[in-house]
Amino acid sequence: MLVSIAYSAAGLFDRIGGHFQGKRVVAQTEEQIRAALAQLVDPVTQRDYVSSGDVKNIELDGNNVAVKIELGYPAKSVMDDIQRSIAAAIKALPDVGKVSVSVTSNIVAHAAQAGIKLLPGIKNVIAVASGKGGVGKSTTTANLALALAAEGARVGILDADIYGPSQQMMMGLSGRPESTDGKTIEPMEIYGVQTMSIGLLIDVDQPMVWRGPMVTQALEQLLRDTQWKDVDYLVVDLPPGTGDIQLTLSQKVPLTGAVIVTTPQDIALIDARKGLKMFEKVNVPILGVVENMSTHTCSKCGHEEHIFGAGGAERMSTDYGIDLLGQLPLDMRIREQVDSGRPTLVTDPDGEISEIYKGIARKVAAKIAAQKRDYGAAFPKIVVQNT
Repeated sequence: MLVSIAYSAAGLFDRIGGHFQGKRVVAQTEEQIRAALAQLVDPVTQRDYVSSGDVKNIELDGNNVAVKIELGYPAKSVMDDIQRSIAAAIKALPDVGKVSVSVTSNIVAHAAQAGIKLLPGIKNVIAVASGKGGVGKSTTTANLALALAAEGARVGILDADIYGPSQQMMMGLSGRPESTDGKTIEPMEIYGVQTMSIGLLIDVDQPMVWRGPMVTQALEQLLRDTQWKDVDYLVVDLPPGTGDIQLTLSQKVPLTGAVIVTTPQDIALIDARKGLKMFEKVNVPILGVVENMSTHTCSKCGHEEHIFGAGGAERMSTDYGIDLLGQLPLDMRIREQVDSGRPTLVTDPDGEISEIYKGIARKVAAKIAAQKRDYGAAFPKIVVQNT
């Protein structure tokens, strides 16, 4: 009898010990999974998935593993590659059964300059500036917006060049915006992008003979009186220079960051540096620099040549500690496509140049995702009433 009781107690302790041991194995497996994910570097952010906070959940069911990854930037064109690399890293661990990896994007609002509230219907505002005309800033704006949309974001374009609007032509828009209440206007949508430009409200040959205060007032009305619809990124096409419009935008509009566009040419870099320093003075983060007309490849012989010089944007990015987001060729097709109202991302969405624009878009969005979030909308409004 005593032997039987001792045996049963031993069996009980074995079962309890086995249960605890099983728990330890599960905990160790989750730890191994996190360790494996910590060794994987996101191809866009260049950070591992653990330290960046992208690992939202790990579920274990016996030997089966389910992992949820949530990116802070749109990544439709690379999401499958990310999913495969994560699944492969987990499958390489010992005693792992079925592996399920879910990769999604969650784009949130990020903080702007101190004291400036976010605009209704807009999460993030990206200013595209050059300091100098003729470097392809408007073309970059159109294709950057379309690339962000292609990656899965809701995007808008605001043409802030009141004197020389061009986005209505580049985006192939015609007609006039509508107003449902007589006070606000609806953005015109094409190719999945909401667009507003003064060029949509005037005749094509009508000059804007306005002084500075009228121009800045018109810009604010275009921005605030447009019924933007749940926009993740509003891309603003700035005019050249560092004048009234740039100051109004940087002092009154909640800018999440700025992209500087230049060519490799020294004369273009002089003005691009001025534009960069202007945003620094008003505490707007510089998301990076884009180099247009980097190289030209002869369509007849295939010879590649640096017509406007080489390495200019790279030197600028090194000098100021900012990212070189991408380099685009001097290619006649880019010009022809925007002139026809069908930018590169529309005409040739899977082409080599479109892939460069998509890469730039992902880097811009990832830089924004790494910034401080805006939690203003998360707190309820408190209203004191006499009852």
